Amino acid sequence: MAFQLPDPSTSFGEKVARRLRDERIIWFTTVDEKGTPQPTPVWFLWDEASSEFLIYSLNGAKRLQHLQQNPRVSLNFDGNGSGGDIIVFTGQARFSPDELPADQVAAYVEKYSSFIARSFGTPENFAARYSVALRVLPSAVRGH
Repeated sequence: MAFQLPDPSTSFGEKVARRLRDERIIWFTTVDEKGTPQPTPVWFLWDEASSEFLIYSLNGAKRLQHLQQNPRVSLNFDGNGSGGDIIVFTGQARFSPDELPADQVAAYVEKYSSFIARSFGTPENFAARYSVALRVLPSAVRGH
């Protein structure tokens, strides 16, 4: 059965939909060879058509080695600082070598245009450094 987001007519479902649309950073947690969780803040794009997260990784990042050993991951948004507004996805990550480079994904470039300009100058510069495309298919979401 394919993953489905919570019903957006519910309070939690609306919160999930809003944060997937509006947030720029999500924590991506992989597990290293010793079994230790390794959280890293990443940029992401929620792909509604496939119900997957699209993430571009720096080539050579440790998370890529972790994923080769164990594709199980979690993704979570920052809370509200008081223990609330928690949203955590769990699922499986996979390498997506046929994915378009980041600079050719219009929605991604639009979402991160100011971040890209500030840190990389151009979308092409970003795509050259963050050239490994990952897809995460969630299996569950929880939070409050």
